[in-house]
Amino acid sequence: MSERYDCTECKDSLYGQKYILREEYPYCIKCYETLFSSNCEKCKKLISCTSKDLSFKDRHWHSECFLCNNCSRSLVDKPFATKNNLLMCTDCYATEYSSKCHACLKTIMPGTKKMEHKGNSWHENCFICRFCQQTIGTKSFVKKDGNNYCLACYEKLFALQCVHCKKPITTGGVSYHDQPWHKECFVCAGCKMQLAGQRFTSRDDATYCLECFCNLFAKKCAHCTNPISGKMTLHKSSDTSLGFEKKSFKSQQKL
Repeated sequence: MSERYDCTECKDSLYGQKYILREEYPYCIKCYETLFSSNCEKCKKLISCTSKDLSFKDRHWHSECFLCNNCSRSLVDKPFATKNNLLMCTDCYATEYSSKCHACLKTIMPGTKKMEHKGNSWHENCFICRFCQQTIGTKSFVKKDGNNYCLACYEKLFALQCVHCKKPITTGGVSYHDQPWHKECFVCAGCKMQLAGQRFTSRDDATYCLECFCNLFAKKCAHCTNPISGKMTLHKSSDTSLGFEKKSFKSQQKL
């Protein structure tokens, strides 16, 4: 008498019957589907062992049920997106949820890079400097009058120039006699100490800290030889934001 070959679950004989091996244990079709098969997310029916089971994030569909929730097109072997657990083809997702490029006004498709700044979005190739037309990408930039400028173009077009060194003031400076200076350029003519925020005086269009002015120009006491400060006009420089605050943003990739 031959050895029996039974279903691991129901113990029915599998001779002459279809069966499935799982971890080397045999199951009849009915037991296998009851124990291991999933229900379809869309139709809620069992996905039989003879049907193709498509899965995504622990959810399962019949291949014929794997459809876009909006247009009902098949998503089998096609790119797709999800929103609130609903499957959507990339076209439907882009129409309803993707951002529009601030420059060309076209949809920024899912899976492509987009640049974002203060609620606006751009295609990577659409985010360019208003003046030189070069792509800014993730480099620092400045926004002025609704337009974006790379730093080099902004400095060339708009940044104030220091009265002393003639170079652009890009991160703040000092205003004296209605003229812009770099803080590091606005110094005492004698000791070269920076005068930004300090009390100082001037002589012949040159600025001096009080100590240098007294040592250079004040009369000396015949007895103690210390400078007699006498009467002088004192100033205090005002730190003024003359340039701009460098801004930067990063590319983001939305799926």
